[in-house]
Amino acid sequence: MGGLYKCGPQLILDLVLRDLIVLNNLQVTEFILQGFSEHPKLWIPLFGCFLSLYMVALTGNVLIITAITLNSSLHSPMYFFLFNLATMDIVCTSSILPKVLEGLLSEENTISYGGCMAQLFFLTWSASSELLLFTIMAYDRYVAICHPLHYSTMMSKTLCSALAAGVWLICAFISSIHTCLMTRLSFCGPNVIAHFFCEIPPLLLLSCTSTYINGVMTVLADAFHGFINFLLTLVSYGLIISSILKIQTSEGKKRAFSTCSSHLIVVSMYYTVVFYAYISPICSYNPERSKLAGVLYTMLSPTLNPLIYTLRNKEVKMALGKLFPFFRN
Repeated sequence: MGGLYKCGPQLILDLVLRDLIVLNNLQVTEFILQGFSEHPKLWIPLFGCFLSLYMVALTGNVLIITAITLNSSLHSPMYFFLFNLATMDIVCTSSILPKVLEGLLSEENTISYGGCMAQLFFLTWSASSELLLFTIMAYDRYVAICHPLHYSTMMSKTLCSALAAGVWLICAFISSIHTCLMTRLSFCGPNVIAHFFCEIPPLLLLSCTSTYINGVMTVLADAFHGFINFLLTLVSYGLIISSILKIQTSEGKKRAFSTCSSHLIVVSMYYTVVFYAYISPICSYNPERSKLAGVLYTMLSPTLNPLIYTLRNKEVKMALGKLFPFFRN
């Protein structure tokens, strides 16, 4: 009896260790990105298109950063925030497109577990930072149009630096939470991600452990980044439009609207994509819709942002003309 009693706990311990070893061996070490594998005839055209978008996005955003950095006339709050937006665009597109281009040239598009978590962190960080920065840029335009005499004091250099730093740090913290919660999950297979990059919804669908906490965090983040920031931006532009309508002259109205039109176009485009793709339950995740939205906000948006801001902004075009003669024509 004594011998049997001693073997009982040891047997249980052995069984637990065996199960842990089995689970460990089943843990996914790499993922397969589905990408555009269902459309093999489009691989070469897509590669050319995505490479072109990447080069234009990088070139455009680097030019904006260079122009703002080297031209003292652009050292104002509006262009300081534009500098940060261009940086975020570079981080966003560079965390996704190199891997997408590699996948279009290879038969099996795989990404390591660590690489997937890194991609998830940088994408979430840059994309959420843009949404928060849009709100601050809307507030900056509100102060410039509704309180022009107090603009320099209300949007001081110290405050602008604190706001920009806050955006980067807050969103890095939130992205770290998302990534840490994701690393706590077990992925036992299958390991095919129904997307062309690592994103929260398709990863949660692959987990073989409970994703309840991840789901709650995702909803809270969506509420903060999506709805709250969107409402604050709407309030800012509601006050801006009300102030513009009170201007007596048509020339004054045109000048006031021109200072915020570029930002309004970019914000409208970005939020349309976000609400279209991501403000929906994880259980109703649509891979094709998410891929389309992914192309729009990781490739097209970073490409169009510098074009919209430069083509509609005389100061930026003048600054670029001083640095690069071919912009003068």
